[in-house]
Amino acid sequence: MDAFYASVEMRDDPSLRGKPVCVGGSATGRGVISAASYEARKFGVHSAMPTAQALRRCPGLVVLPPDFDRYTEASRQIMSVFREHTPLVEPLSLDEAFLDITGCERLLGNSIEVGRSIKNQILRVTGLVASVGIAPSKFLAKLASDLDKPDGFRVIHEHEVREVLDPLPVSKIFGIGPRAVQRLAKVGVETVGDLAQREREDVVREFGASGVWIYDLAHGIDTRRVTPRREEKSHGMERTFPEDISDREELRLFLLHFCEEVAYGLRDKGLRGKTVTLKARYSDFKTVTRTKTLDCPTNLGPRIYSVARGLLDKLEPGRLRLIGVSMSGLSDVRTSTVQQDFFGDNTPAAAGDSVWDSSPERLKKATASLDGLRKKYGKGTVVRASLLGRGGMKGRDGSG
Repeated sequence: MDAFYASVEMRDDPSLRGKPVCVGGSATGRGVISAASYEARKFGVHSAMPTAQALRRCPGLVVLPPDFDRYTEASRQIMSVFREHTPLVEPLSLDEAFLDITGCERLLGNSIEVGRSIKNQILRVTGLVASVGIAPSKFLAKLASDLDKPDGFRVIHEHEVREVLDPLPVSKIFGIGPRAVQRLAKVGVETVGDLAQREREDVVREFGASGVWIYDLAHGIDTRRVTPRREEKSHGMERTFPEDISDREELRLFLLHFCEEVAYGLRDKGLRGKTVTLKARYSDFKTVTRTKTLDCPTNLGPRIYSVARGLLDKLEPGRLRLIGVSMSGLSDVRTSTVQQDFFGDNTPAAAGDSVWDSSPERLKKATASLDGLRKKYGKGTVVRASLLGRGGMKGRDGSG
């Protein structure tokens, strides 16, 4: 998708069209840009840039806080369009995916016809513009989708691979970062064509274990298959604060919010997690992680929070610039069962959680009702009393 977050904002507010628009955090703290419209990119604004710097480059920049519920809903519509054309869909993020349309030609036409159909249907269903890349492999298809943005449609046929690859900068090869670009430039390698002319042994010597992969990509070789269901290893949430925080009660409230969001994300995906990981970064950038594995997997916020809070309480005092929580050891709720002990859920609830201290079954029923309200009326329909009015519950990218 083209400038996905910003495009959703401009679609929903037509007065923003034609203006330089960004989605990101506030310039008053450590906010960064998450997405920039193409009008903003003309001023040199791009994702991961500090918001304050973006505003200096483009004084008329419109900076909006992210609304991930709307972006997720648009993503679901887009993925649905993909799956109407082929079951072989491998999502990479909310706004990007690989599709394998091998075997669909008799029903849907050739690859170009399928690509046009997908592009047109996305526009019709969502009002958003997609860029499509068609090629014999994943690497080349991804490359093709980026070459003619925005509103791109690019096909790389097998006989065109060298013609397309050779003039591109070596940075277009996955695995070659800025430092590697500088090293290669010193030996006269600046384009993919230059790299392709080097001996395999030289490339392996330069890049170590990834050298074979890099050499193959320079020759347009990518044997990876489209994998429809990638197993998710973990699910979490972390934020960098606008200002460092040392107050433990303040940190606990942030952690409570994150645990509830992580739990909702797990339930939405039909998953449970067994291992809770707390991540904290101090003001001197020292980063620590602490983990605890539960006896029974869970996707309930109070259960996750009770463990995460215990891990937080054991950290040495200090000012934190970042905190996060994640769940790993994930299992599908449809294919796994939870073994309870004779006395119910043996993962304790957070002390003082009142009604959340109740039985596991009551907690599950209450959570299911709250999920239904959220899906019908939107995020924030029902909020923990301790989190009410906390507009500052936002992180570096501005998201809540």
